[in-house]
Amino acid sequence: MYAIIETGGKQYKVAVGEKVKVEKLTVDQGGEVVFDKIVAVKNDEGLKAGAPYVEGAKVVGEVTEQGKHKKIVVVHYKPKKNIRKKNGHRQPYTEVLVKDITL
Repeated sequence: MYAIIETGGKQYKVAVGEKVKVEKLTVDQGGEVVFDKIVAVKNDEGLKAGAPYVEGAKVVGEVTEQGKHKKIVVVHYKPKKNIRKKNGHRQPYTEVLVKDITL
C-alpha cells in the first residue's frame, strides 16, 4: 500500500515504514504530523485517485529529524563587466517516518 501526498508545493510517494524528506515543517523532533492532502492511494482493491484530493484519506507520520541538505554553490557572472558573485545555499528539510495510511 502506498499514497501520494502533497506538502510544501511538491508531491511525494510514501509507504508505511519509509522515511521521506519533505520541505521544512514547524513540528519538533519526535512530534506527530498528519498529511491530509492525499492525491492518490493504492491498496489491494486498486488505485483511488482524488479530484483533487481523496476524501477522508490521511497519512500519519513521526518527525525523526530536522536538518539541512548539502550546500549548493550559486555563481552569477557577467562577461566583460568584472561582475562575479558567489553564494551558497542549504535547503532546510524535515525527515518524516510514515506510520499509517488510512482511507
